[in-house]
Amino acid sequence: MNLSELHPAPGSRRPRKRRGRGPGSGLGVTAGRGEKGQKSRSGYSRKRGFEGGQMPLIRRVPKRGFHNRNRKEFAVLNVSRLEELDGAEFTPESLLASGAVSALRDGLKILGNGEISRAVTVTAHKFSATAREKIERAGGSVVVAGAGKAGAQS
Repeated sequence: MNLSELHPAPGSRRPRKRRGRGPGSGLGVTAGRGEKGQKSRSGYSRKRGFEGGQMPLIRRVPKRGFHNRNRKEFAVLNVSRLEELDGAEFTPESLLASGAVSALRDGLKILGNGEISRAVTVTAHKFSATAREKIERAGGSVVVAGAGKAGAQS
């Protein structure tokens, strides 16, 4: 077999439809657009979310409050969960690999719910004040991950 002998399977390649090129093409006159109506006219383009004059869904659904489009969503983990996991050093990547967090999103934040009794080194993008205090009281240390993904510490 040569490369010059290769061909598509019979029937797999069809010529494109030439719309509006007379009755012999099978798509003359209306060119497959139907008879009347907005969609049959030239220049028609439907706007995103347009529902034919009916009140669009986005306007029908009630909305309340402020929705920040630039919101950062952090994966959260409590110090009680760190106590359950074995190891002395925790990074966002190691916690993701161990299944302690399902997705890192915009970064990892350690919260202070629960207690920790052993010294651990925790690297995360953010720490709550109680989490930082509990880890340091147990003899551990906190390391704020770089401002690459999540931004400044708070």
